[in-house]
Amino acid sequence: MGPDMRETAVLQRVKQGYTTGARTLATRSIGGLARTRVTPNALTTAGVSLCLAAAVIAYFEYRDKLLFYWLAAFVFVVGSILDILDGALARAGGKTTPFGSFLDSTTDRVGEGAMLGAIALIFSRHGNEVALGATIAAIAGSFLVSYTRAKAEALGLRGDVGFGSRAERVVVITAGLVLAPWGVLQWAIYLLTATAWLTVLQRILHVRRQLRERV
Repeated sequence: MGPDMRETAVLQRVKQGYTTGARTLATRSIGGLARTRVTPNALTTAGVSLCLAAAVIAYFEYRDKLLFYWLAAFVFVVGSILDILDGALARAGGKTTPFGSFLDSTTDRVGEGAMLGAIALIFSRHGNEVALGATIAAIAGSFLVSYTRAKAEALGLRGDVGFGSRAERVVVITAGLVLAPWGVLQWAIYLLTATAWLTVLQRILHVRRQLRERV
């Protein structure tokens, strides 16, 4: 096994480990919530509202970098967790609906796009044009990651390959915000951009392979 294959295998194990952990945590936490009147759509709305609030908070980093970056990271994580729990609640309570699934996917893009938009404005304020361009590329890449999966599944194919799915992007953005007072945010965005576009390429090639196998 070559170095590239070993690295890919390690990344896949890391991804599988924390994805499984997140799902286990959600399953354990959702039992009591399923017995309440809280609906999955309510969690979805709360989650995207918190992500939008986090984007606004991050924008004011010039007033107090440590306070506003860390507060934005905390609010963004809480909002993202609610986005995980809404699907778990729908499945646990038998409340899964086509509209709920559609709403969840749509609001995921809204929350992430708002945060990346705020980060782009921050780089613009500081005159960091390279990081600004990377953030714009990250927005396009992150949207395409979701689009390629949706399009693949519409064709009856698998499109969930790659290491740059939304869960990974949330981790990278949050880490970038936490370490932003020390100049790490731009490097987190560079990583996010690279992994998002690599994932888009992986999914395109994966769909192509599946279509060839059908012939």
